[in-house]
Amino acid sequence: MSDAAVKRGLRLNLSRSQKQFLSTFSGLFLLGIVFTILSPYFFSVNNLLTVATQTAVIAIIAIGQTYVLITGGIDLAIGSNIALCSMTAGLCMQANLPVFLCILAGLLTGVVAGAVSGTLVAFGKLPPFIATLGTMTVARGLALTLTQAIPISGLPKSFTILGTGSTLGIPNPVIIMVLLVIIFGFILAKTKLGRHVYAAGSNFEAARLSGVNTKKVLMMVYIFSGLLAAFAGLIMSARIISAQPASGDGYELDAVASSVIGGTSTMGGEGSVAGTFIGAFVIGVLRNGLNLIGVSPFIQKIVIGIVIVASVFLDRIRRKD
Repeated sequence: MSDAAVKRGLRLNLSRSQKQFLSTFSGLFLLGIVFTILSPYFFSVNNLLTVATQTAVIAIIAIGQTYVLITGGIDLAIGSNIALCSMTAGLCMQANLPVFLCILAGLLTGVVAGAVSGTLVAFGKLPPFIATLGTMTVARGLALTLTQAIPISGLPKSFTILGTGSTLGIPNPVIIMVLLVIIFGFILAKTKLGRHVYAAGSNFEAARLSGVNTKKVLMMVYIFSGLLAAFAGLIMSARIISAQPASGDGYELDAVASSVIGGTSTMGGEGSVAGTFIGAFVIGVLRNGLNLIGVSPFIQKIVIGIVIVASVFLDRIRRKD
């Protein structure tokens, strides 16, 4: 596989991703119309901003999961990394360290956690499911051990403004989400690293033989996933004004769901950050709209589960075509 072949494969993947993006966006648009008809409160500025704010954390972690899924892996440690990173930052703030350093400590914790998972997969050659299952358990245990499962409250206002404040009327979590979507979307679609991520997912052995540093690619995608989990953890802590050791529980499943609904293939080699972004909003709109029309939270889980299964089924059909 030459570099030219890698680029041709990237163009093909991007073309498929663009089609899937349009399909997912159309589904989101139709959902918006349905809930606007069913509830007079759905299509209001306040509610739409609420949906965007609530979706921000899921969209951010789903970006990292998308990178991992494209390589043919999965990151089960995302939810635990959210908790560990938020607890690390919370402990630093509790020690009265400058807020900037506390945020940096939380982000570095995410990078280290992602690097550990990446090392186990790339160099330890462990299956991603097993490697991240182990790091998930360790990270959750560390988050609980750091404060004996006691939440850290009373975080400084200069930190909580990240989650509760707004800029020009737009909630800060939404602004952070959009910036991360742009940055990581550009990396995946327009850089050499992005091309190599697709190449590794399309045919790992062929990519390695063509000169792609597949170990570096695997390391980077898990580091990205850990870093984005840290961003999500900091935003969550800022929103609820406390660091919770149990935060992020089950969020890795929402990240997978957003990626798959957005067109990322569970078989690797295909997906986009833009599609994942829309996929996250499909889940956010579904939850918000179903809440507004009074559907039970238990039924909501069933509906979202059906949407996920249908998305994977359609992905399989597209792969056969």
